[in-house]
Amino acid sequence: MQLNALHPGQSAVIEAVGGEGALRQHFLDMGVIPGTEVTVIKLAPMGDPMELRIHGYELTLRLADAEQIEISPVSRKAADEEKKAQRSQEHPGLGEEGRFHPRGSGDPLPDGTRLTFALVGNQNSGKTTLFNQLTGSNQHVGNFPGVTVDRKDGVIRGHSDTLVTDLPGIYSMSPYSSEELVSRDFVLREHPKAIINIVDATNIERNLYLTMQLLEMNIPMVVALNMMDELRGNGGTVDVNVMEAMLGVPVVPISAAKNEGVDELIRHAIHVAKYQEKPVEQDFCGIEDHGGAVHRALHAVSVLIQDHAERARLPVRFSASKLIVGDPLLADQLELDENERETLDHLVLQMEKERGMDRSASIADMRFAFIRKVCDASVIKPKESKERIRSEKIDRILTGKHTAIPLFILIMALVFFLTFFLIGPFFQDLLEGGIDMLKTGVQKGMEAVNVNDRIQSLVLDGIFEGVGTVVSFLPIIVILFFFLSLLEDSGYVARVAFVMDKLLRRIGLSGRSIVPMLIGFGCTVPAVMSTRTLPSDRDRRMTILLTPFMSCTAKMPIYGFFVSAFFPQYGWLIITALYLLGILTGIAAAFLFKNTLFKGEAVPFVMELPNYRFPSPRNVAQLLWEKSKDFLHRAFSVILIATIVVWFLKSFDFRLNLVTDSHESILAAVAGLLVPIMTPVGLGDWRIVTSLISGFMAKESVVSVMETLFGGGLAALGSVTAASMLAFSLLYTPCVAAIAAIRRELGRKWALGVVLWQCAIAWVAALIIRLIGLIF
Repeated sequence: MQLNALHPGQSAVIEAVGGEGALRQHFLDMGVIPGTEVTVIKLAPMGDPMELRIHGYELTLRLADAEQIEISPVSRKAADEEKKAQRSQEHPGLGEEGRFHPRGSGDPLPDGTRLTFALVGNQNSGKTTLFNQLTGSNQHVGNFPGVTVDRKDGVIRGHSDTLVTDLPGIYSMSPYSSEELVSRDFVLREHPKAIINIVDATNIERNLYLTMQLLEMNIPMVVALNMMDELRGNGGTVDVNVMEAMLGVPVVPISAAKNEGVDELIRHAIHVAKYQEKPVEQDFCGIEDHGGAVHRALHAVSVLIQDHAERARLPVRFSASKLIVGDPLLADQLELDENERETLDHLVLQMEKERGMDRSASIADMRFAFIRKVCDASVIKPKESKERIRSEKIDRILTGKHTAIPLFILIMALVFFLTFFLIGPFFQDLLEGGIDMLKTGVQKGMEAVNVNDRIQSLVLDGIFEGVGTVVSFLPIIVILFFFLSLLEDSGYVARVAFVMDKLLRRIGLSGRSIVPMLIGFGCTVPAVMSTRTLPSDRDRRMTILLTPFMSCTAKMPIYGFFVSAFFPQYGWLIITALYLLGILTGIAAAFLFKNTLFKGEAVPFVMELPNYRFPSPRNVAQLLWEKSKDFLHRAFSVILIATIVVWFLKSFDFRLNLVTDSHESILAAVAGLLVPIMTPVGLGDWRIVTSLISGFMAKESVVSVMETLFGGGLAALGSVTAASMLAFSLLYTPCVAAIAAIRRELGRKWALGVVLWQCAIAWVAALIIRLIGLIF
């Protein structure tokens, strides 16, 4: 029978994995291999995808993909689990070293050599947390796969001659998505002096699969066994001495979140890098390798390609295993001739015949067999962790069949209500009062010393009215990011992807696309970058084009400014309606893309579901500080400059004479060129056009420029124009930073297309809003 036929609670043993290409290899790398036990936990509220437990962790995949996997039903192996749980052993505490030390070359690297480290691990294993502890950096940490989407560098604290690079999470050295390719290319091409491999001790079987591939690369390495405090708190243990001896590299138990064991890890990492202590060579093939078929194939291919691998500066054992599974990237790098390729094919066919499995499954099975041997000898798992039990209880409600989607809508509505109606306005009023007091004090001071009227105008009407108004929205932005970070840090965002996959598939996307879209409510730039976690170019491009429809926090000052001026009684409802309008417009655009530019089906939904965790106060506070600092930096740099430039252009004509009427200014003449285009949508005022142009630099500056230009107030605009302005501001081109991110991901043509496309949609939406307003 097929895996999709299993019901929640039922278990089975995998007999065969169908399909082909990168997806099948990804399944194998995630542990979906013949002989493995799998249990169906639940189906998503809409019946698809399904959640599985395999190798002690939770994996999601669609029913259509599960249909490719053949199984044999079986009961749970309770006796084996009970037998393993009865073992007891002592092991070093956090940060303590074992008795095993790998053999090095003996001679240290010359003094002054920079020791470079690659920080490599599975997604959601705590890499960025460890990177922050190693370097003192403040990178963003989250609890869903794919937080790190680009490499980050930093110097290890107290060791100026080091450089550690935090790489995107990767499940294996067979990259399935573009951010995984970043990690593999760095290790293969940059040749770090050593690798720090972080392993989630609570999910050790799946994590060690990557460890085995890293061992094959013959680079000095230390294994950081993270989350050991959580494992021990649940009654689990690890014999570090045994694990070190079997892996052939130092193993250091740590808790990155609590900064325990990190100093010992640093000492080991610097030692193996300085003395170039490479992993002890060993044969991973065991008795499961029928007649030594995989062993002989690996040995024969290693001999065949040794000279090619040395010329390409690639590790021989690693290259041999990748060639056997048919990795095209490695095959091109090695430049094998026709005879060698034929010999390779014959060797692989013979291995498949003797092993009774295809090439990819044979290698994956060999690795997991060795991992089971390591775990049986050195790891005692708890029967079920407190975190897992807690997650299951929470999931009964948050991902329940009848409760998941209503609760998601309720949670997001509550976030908007608290941010824009209950908490945000209170703190905003306090800040506005403080700014007004400061403005009054500055005005009195300048009048007392007879400061020039024009300078007073610049400071009071330009800087205070412009920048001050923008800064007053800081509380609302901080509060919105606070709630978004809670959802992300807790692990709820990953569940939203699971729940929404079937719905998003109808518009041509995968559930994983929900993550960039949710991030887009904060800022479009990281939202665009986070699309690297999507494994197909089609989904990446389509998601990037949809993220600008998710209203970012930089637009909040615009909404608040116009709503407080024209619709104060309905502020919360109107702002929520704007967010919904952006989402609905994005859905309409997705249907258009699905049937034109991006025909085809969305990529398979294969994703790990992390346990729920209590949000870390440090992580949340760190994120809020970074966002506040970034907002204030923009306010007192880009927006301040824009405000001063606008004040100058509205105060002088082309002959640099002061004007008494701003309609005669340079600004009025330049902005007037676009007035005819904006007139049909009710925005044909050169002052409005100017503010929208400034919004391309930073959306917050729209408000500051309008405050500067509309000295007499906005009442003359009218509510219909205000509504049209809100719709246009919601949908028109993202800021220059977002466009730069899109250009970096997709290229110049796509970036220019986004600018024109978004402006066209915004124009149409504003026209519709204006026509409706005029009718009613």
